[in-house]
Amino acid sequence: MVDYHLHLLRKTRENMLRAVEDYSLERLNAVPTGFGNNLIWNIGHVIVTQQLLTYSLSGLTPLVREDIIAKYRKGTKPDGNAPADEWEYLQETAFALPDQTWTDYQAKVFQQYSPYTTSYGVILNSVEDAIVFNNLHESMHFGNVLSMRKLV
Repeated sequence: MVDYHLHLLRKTRENMLRAVEDYSLERLNAVPTGFGNNLIWNIGHVIVTQQLLTYSLSGLTPLVREDIIAKYRKGTKPDGNAPADEWEYLQETAFALPDQTWTDYQAKVFQQYSPYTTSYGVILNSVEDAIVFNNLHESMHFGNVLSMRKLV
């Protein structure tokens, strides 16, 4: 079943990136009135969160650069200044990481897990819980992207 949930993750990211594929960097970085973040932040945030929920809570090093984690993790706000090379990196990792997570899962890399209570009020007790919950999280941010893209 994990493979199906990672398939859904990949599809959500495909749809999210397709929704903004023709947007300029300026539009991706713009914070619409009434919002606290922007399009690029939502995409970076879901990439980072997936890594923290699966790899970090399993005691493993995330597969995302530390500067990206620091910029897009929970509690951060966009600086409105994500450069083109950072946007390219986010697009590449958006697709590569679900596949790598599946490879690592099959290889039994996830041997332990530190239980974590999400801000949604859900307790994650295993990497499988994290993979399933992450799809809910990604979907919420995909909804944000769909709302924001009409305003920038």
